[in-house]
Amino acid sequence: MAHDTATEARPAAKLAFWTLTSMVVGSMVGAGVFSLPSRFAQQTGVAGALISWTVAGTGMLMLAFVFQQLAVRRPDLDAGVYAYAKAGFGEYPGFFSAFGYWASACVGNVTYWVLIMSTIGAVVPALGEGDTVLAIVLSSAGLWGFFLLIKRGVKEAAAINRIVTVAKLIPIAVFVILALFFLDPHAFAENWGGADYAGSLFSQVKGTMLATVFVFLGVEGASVYSRHAKRREDVGRATVTGFLSVFAVFASVTIVSYGIMPMDEIAELRQPSMAGVLEHAVGTWGLVFVSVGLIVSVLGAYLAWTLMAAEVLFVAAKDKDMPRFLARSTPADVPVPALALSTALSQVVLVVTYFSEDAFNFALDLTSALTLIPFLLAALFAVKVAAGWDREAVGRRAGGALPIAALAVVYTAFLLFAAGLRFVLVSFIVYAPATILFVMTRREQGRRLFSPGEAVLLAVSVAGAAIGVIALALGWISI
Repeated sequence: MAHDTATEARPAAKLAFWTLTSMVVGSMVGAGVFSLPSRFAQQTGVAGALISWTVAGTGMLMLAFVFQQLAVRRPDLDAGVYAYAKAGFGEYPGFFSAFGYWASACVGNVTYWVLIMSTIGAVVPALGEGDTVLAIVLSSAGLWGFFLLIKRGVKEAAAINRIVTVAKLIPIAVFVILALFFLDPHAFAENWGGADYAGSLFSQVKGTMLATVFVFLGVEGASVYSRHAKRREDVGRATVTGFLSVFAVFASVTIVSYGIMPMDEIAELRQPSMAGVLEHAVGTWGLVFVSVGLIVSVLGAYLAWTLMAAEVLFVAAKDKDMPRFLARSTPADVPVPALALSTALSQVVLVVTYFSEDAFNFALDLTSALTLIPFLLAALFAVKVAAGWDREAVGRRAGGALPIAALAVVYTAFLLFAAGLRFVLVSFIVYAPATILFVMTRREQGRRLFSPGEAVLLAVSVAGAAIGVIALALGWISI
C-alpha cells in the first residue's frame, strides 16, 4: 500500500512542478517581449544588445539561483520576495518590499492594456498608441472585466493561464524562425555598432537595463506561489527552468530583428514593434499574425500578474503585515479585497499614463524601477543566509551560494544606477503614501507605529517623495 501511495505521489509532484514552471513562464513571457525590437533599437545596436543580454541574463540567473537557494534553506517563508525582506531586515523593510513588488505588478498590468490598445490602434486610429481617452476607457473596462473573471476562482484562472502560455509562445517562435530566414547580413552588419544617436557602448547598455528587467519579471513567480508547492525543491527548480526557457526567447527576438531593418527604422516602429519587423519581412499577414499573438499574450500575462499581485497582498495580510481586510478570501480561495485593491491601483496608473509623454515606456520603466528594492533586499538576505548569519536557515550551505548572492546584489545595485534619478524619485512618490497601510496595520494590533530605525526609513521615503513631487512640478523630471 505504501508503494502505491508513493507511485501516486510522484505524478502529483511532477504535475505540481510543471504547474509552478508554467506560472514562471506565463509571468515572464508577457506582452513586453513584443515590444523588444524598437525598445532596444532606441538605445543600442547589435553589439550593445549582446552585452546587455549577457549582463541581464547573468544577473537575473544569479537572482534565479538566489530564489532557488532561499526556497530550500528557508522553506518556512511563503510569498518569497516579500517574506525574504521581512525575515532579513525587519517588518518595515518587509512591508516596503511587499508593497513595491505588488505595485510593480499593478503598473506592469497597465503596460499590457496600453500595448493592446496600441495594437488595435493600427486599425482604429481613435485608440492612438494606447494613450487616448477612448483607449483608457476601453482598458478600464478590461481591467474590471478580468476582476470579475478571476473573482470566480483562482484555480479556474490558473488553468486558463497554462493554456494561454502555450498559445502565446507560438507566434514568438514563428517570428524568430522567419526573421532568421529573411535575415539580411548587410543590415545586421550596419546595425552592429549602433546609430549615431545611441551614444557610447556603456550608455547603450545602461539604457536597455530597465527593459531587460521588465521582461524578466516573473522569474520569482514560483517563490510567490510557494505556499501551493508540493515540495520546496520544486520552487527552486521551477524558477531556474522557467528562466532558462525564456531567456533564449527574449535574446533571440531582439537580435534577429537587427537583421531585418535599419536600427533607426526599428526604433520608430509603433508598438508592438515585433509586428512591424515581421511585416517588413513577410508582408501584412506578419503584422496580423503577431498582433493576434500579442492579444493572446496579454490575456495570459495579465491574468498571471493580477493573481500574483493579489497573492502578495493576501499573504502579507495573513502574516499581519498588511491591514486585516486584505486577508479575506472566498471559499474558492480568491482574495477578493486584495484583488480589488490591485485593480484599483492599475486603474489609477492607467489614468496617469494619459499625461505621460510616452505611456508605454513610462509604465514599463516604472514597473521595473519598483521591483528593484524588493529584488535588492532578497539578494541581501541571500547573502546573510549563505554567510551563515541567519539562524533560521536549514540544510547545509552550498559552496557557491555566497558568490552567487553577492553577484545578485551587485547586479541589482547596478540596476538602480541604470534606472537613474528620475525613476528613483517617481518610485518614492509611489512608496511613501503606502505607509498609510503600515500605520493601519500597527493600529489594528495596538502596537507602536514606528521604531527609531523605522522612523528613519519613513523620513527618507517621505523626503524622496517630496523631492520627486517638486521635481515634477518644476519640470526637472517628467513622466
